Amino acid sequence: MSSSGSVVPDVVHSGGCHCRRVRWQVEAPASLVAWICNCSNCSMRGNTHFVVPAAKFKLQAGADEFITTYTFGTHTAKHTFCKVCGITSFYTPRSNPDGVAVTVACVDPGTLEHVEYRKADGRNWEEWFKRSDIAGFSEGEAEAAAE
Repeated sequence: MSSSGSVVPDVVHSGGCHCRRVRWQVEAPASLVAWICNCSNCSMRGNTHFVVPAAKFKLQAGADEFITTYTFGTHTAKHTFCKVCGITSFYTPRSNPDGVAVTVACVDPGTLEHVEYRKADGRNWEEWFKRSDIAGFSEGEAEAAAE
């Protein structure tokens, strides 16, 4: 929702990996919330992502041929990356197993107007998750409410 109370429409963002073998489209607001996570995986990759409902994400190219998956710990998060260039342009996050986390830096230029960056304390995940609002972002309403 905007500050006037109206619903902010989604736009279609396109993006993918560095070698362009993995390509996708995602419906999300032009102004959105992205998470800077300090967990061992995200901090090593420098990943900053926004979360959308899985139904708003469409993989257009790459699928089985160019994507591989890495899991660890609880094996809830599915860290997908391109087999050729190694870039994680999207993945299934532990915080939102019903959604998709999209790497902000992998969105093609031109459709993102504003990104609000929030910190995610992945090193203290259980405590942080209980007090955060990230779970609602895969439901589709939290991003609009964050506006």
